[in-house]
Amino acid sequence: MSDTIFIKGVLIHARHGLLDHEAEVGQRFVIDLDLSIDLAESSRTDKLSDTVSYSDVVATATAAFKDRNYYLLERAAGAVAEAVLAAFERISTVTVTVHKPHAPIAAIFDDVGVIITRTRS
Repeated sequence: MSDTIFIKGVLIHARHGLLDHEAEVGQRFVIDLDLSIDLAESSRTDKLSDTVSYSDVVATATAAFKDRNYYLLERAAGAVAEAVLAAFERISTVTVTVHKPHAPIAAIFDDVGVIITRTRS
């Protein structure tokens, strides 16, 4: 299967990080999702019931990301992947990219983050 639903640039304010001010004030994160899903049926029927609702996926990912304050982006991304796979049986693999554009790094940079991929077992 080579079908993919992608959702790019979901902006979320959250309080993840190791530093005290990150947990207190928080900052903006950007999440991208790539969902491996068989779209053969929905491409024929034109029915939402044969795919997944983008809105529901975003709501699930956002809730998982904001549910707790994590020290590591790796864990926050993992929580999103776990939640998406648990909520949507049709999705076989999810790739979660978390961007932390304002990470406290003593350098000039465009972006930093993590990309994780989880597959349904």
